[in-house]
Parts: sequence; structure tokens; C-alpha cells
Amino acid sequence: MGAQMPMIFTIGGLAGQSLAGNPCFATLPISMIVLGSMLSATPVSAVMQKYGRKVGFFMGAFAGALGALIAAYGLQTGSFAILLVGSLITGMYMSAQGFYRFAAADTASDAYRPKAISYVMAGGLLAAIIGPQLGNYSSFALGAVPFVGTYVAVAALNLIGCWMFLFLDIPRPPVPDADAPHGRTRMELLKTPRIAVAIISAMVSYALMNLVMTSTPLAVVGCGVGGATEVPAYLSNLIPAGTAREQFQFIAGYVVTAHVLAMYIPSFFTGHLIVRFGVEKIIAAGLVILAGAGIVGLSGVQLEQFFVALILLGVGWNFGFIGATSMLASAHEPHERGRLQGMNDLLVFGGVTFASLASGGLMNCSGGAPQDGWVAVNLAMVPFLALAGAALIWLVLRPSED
Repeated sequence: MGAQMPMIFTIGGLAGQSLAGNPCFATLPISMIVLGSMLSATPVSAVMQKYGRKVGFFMGAFAGALGALIAAYGLQTGSFAILLVGSLITGMYMSAQGFYRFAAADTASDAYRPKAISYVMAGGLLAAIIGPQLGNYSSFALGAVPFVGTYVAVAALNLIGCWMFLFLDIPRPPVPDADAPHGRTRMELLKTPRIAVAIISAMVSYALMNLVMTSTPLAVVGCGVGGATEVPAYLSNLIPAGTAREQFQFIAGYVVTAHVLAMYIPSFFTGHLIVRFGVEKIIAAGLVILAGAGIVGLSGVQLEQFFVALILLGVGWNFGFIGATSMLASAHEPHERGRLQGMNDLLVFGGVTFASLASGGLMNCSGGAPQDGWVAVNLAMVPFLALAGAALIWLVLRPSED
């Protein structure tokens, strides 16, 4: 199921660029997906709290299929507006996918919870292998209009997911008694220091990963077509014949593959690291690695630098986001789950929506050349990393009795 996200993120900005009248709006299809995820996070969480995980996951997969087919129709007819509508609907899938990690924690013991979350996140390893390559080979599979085949393939993946979720077995949450505790209000939850820092860390980790990853295909293709990027000899035999744009689009798929592998391979041991060293240290390591990705991104626009920057970006996201999820999962009571998880994803994907909206503007409208835009994207990471780092330090230095 996760294969569709790298597929869409690889071609979404390029598809938007082919239809948008203003290049600053090239990444708007990706922004609409994230916006749809943000808007549906609270309703999907409420549905899962009342009817169980299976119903919520099925809704997400169905919406993903429907949205992808609408987006494909928009591309086929040359309508940017229809492409955006389809992308918005697809966002419900992204929202539902965000709850996979919480579903892993539902029936896990306190000691096993970080590992359970980590193992489920490791399922994205297969997505890293399948997604970008399936996106590359499906881009021109259905006629002369680029990327229509990719959206049709995304719809097929979601329909397979609808079938898979029939076999999911997670008990429904028990119906609370009339006199059962209702838990803290959303404002009270947000005022809890551990919850607040977990949400900030998750927002920054996910938003910065999205900011840079969304811009990467545009940067690779733009710098390649403009002559600022050269193809290394070791990649030349892996690229099919075609125009320079088509070849660098194919290479962008390899860069995204490396990035998504880096996002999920660490998941096999992130949970163990959290248990051994503590969640605060793992989140801190994630923020430092994200900063390293920005430094490499600023160092140049050759393909090796794109690969290294995106690999570091993936590892940093893994440590920061899984660490924040583990911190959040240990900071609330079971009867507060639906309220807190929905609010968390609303805020996280709100930040990601802002990042994806900013990505196209920074990349395409920050200078006269693609490399200028790439520099602007990486510099934009600095204040948000400072915010998350300061929040984490504040939490660690607080008196333990609080």
C-alpha cells in the first residue's frame, strides 16, 4: 500500500508542472494530497475509535483509488483543476496510512510498543523498491499523455488494499460506560509537555522531509536539463533511451528509491535503539541527521549529492518521526487515543501541507535557475530544525517531577 506515496511524490510535481499555468504551483497536486490528509485525519480517527481500524483503513484505500482515477482523468483531459480534486480525495488514503503505526501499538505491551511501531514502519521497505520503479515504468504506459498510467497503477494498489484489509484482526475499542472517564480535553493534552514536544518533533521531521523530497524530482530534472547536473558513468547503463527530460525523470526515480529505502531500513532497529538509549536521544539524532541532509544539499547539484542528501533525509525522518510517535504513544490513556491521534495527525499534516505548498514556490520561484531554488529549499530547513531542537532541550531540562 505504501508504494503509492513514492510513486505520486516522484511524478506529482512533474505532472503539476505540465498542466499548471504558473510554475510556482507545480507541487500543488502534492499539496492537495497532504491537505486532504490533514482534513480527514480527525474524522478517520473518530471512525476508527467507534467502528475499528478495519473500517477506517478500508475507507482510506477506497478514497485513494477513487482519487487516483479522478486525477488520471484530469491528466487525460488536460485539466489542472480535476487533477487537484483527485489529489485532494487521495489524501484520505495518506491519512489512513498514518494510523498504521498506531494500530501496531494498540495491542502491544509497553515494552514492545516502540518495536511494534518500528516493525510496521519497516514495511515501507517494499514500498521503496516497488513504488518509484513502478512509477517510472507506468508513466508512459497508457498512451501519449505522461503520468496517466501511474495514477491508474495507484488506483490498482488501493483496490488490492481494500481486499487485504478484510483479513485485518484488531479488536474494536470497547464502548465506554456512561460513568467512564472522558480523559483530558484537546487543549489539556496540548499543554502536556511530553505531548507538545512529540507533536512538534513529528511536525518538523515530516514537514522537512516532505519539503525536500517534493522538490527533489523538480531539482534533478531541472538541473539535468539545464546542464548543471551530469550523469555519472555508473548510471548511464541504467537509463533508457529518450529525451534529456525523460532520462533525468528516470534518474529522479532512483533518487527517490534511495530516499524511501533510507526512510524505512532503519525501522528494523529504531525501536531497539529507542528502548536502549531513550526516545529523546533518538529524536535528537534524527534532527541532527536532517541538518546534515540540508548541508549536503547546499554543497552542490551533482547526482551524488542528491543521493546522499536524500538518504540522510530519509534516515533523519525515520529517527525523528518514529521517536516522536513512540513518545506520543506513551503519553496518553487508551480512552484518549482517538482524540489525541486525530489531533496529532491534523497538526502534523497541517505542517506537511504548508511545506509542500512552499516547496514549489521555493523551487521554481526563488531564482533564475533550478539550482537557486534547490538552495532556497535547503536553507528553509534551518528555523524549523532550531524550533524542534529547542523544544526537545526544554523537555529534557525540565524538572523530572513535572
